[in-house]
Amino acid sequence: MGCNIEEQTPMARHINPSNSTNKTIDAIDRKRERERQFMLKKSRELAPDLAVSLVQRLLDQHIIETNSVQAIQEVMEKQLQRMSEMEEFDMQFKIAPIRNLTPDPNVISLYLTQFIIEDLINHTNIQDVFGDDLDIYRAVDSVLTKIRPR
Repeated sequence: MGCNIEEQTPMARHINPSNSTNKTIDAIDRKRERERQFMLKKSRELAPDLAVSLVQRLLDQHIIETNSVQAIQEVMEKQLQRMSEMEEFDMQFKIAPIRNLTPDPNVISLYLTQFIIEDLINHTNIQDVFGDDLDIYRAVDSVLTKIRPR
């Protein structure tokens, strides 16, 4: 009884890997965009409270040194509110230097981290900024994780 291998092997389905890959990538992109829009909305709504918590965390972890906590809270509140009005390109341009700082980063935490590193450091009420990029990101993200959807 000679069995032919072709008879025993069921027909293989042809799967177009690029199509399934594109669908997966598109689904991930849509999920991230929804998450981003949700966080931008929440950051705007909760800006005063988030700014207070954020500045306090930065002070507690010795990331910033300031002679006016109130002035820095106001600056952070304005940033939290302005982000929802920003063009996607401007936000991506700002975070580009630290985009790969951590896997699955919070885009708002990345933006504020880069803001602290590039802009806040030059504020008249900031005496110094300490820590590396990842230290700053972790401090910022520890506050902003509250608005990140699960």
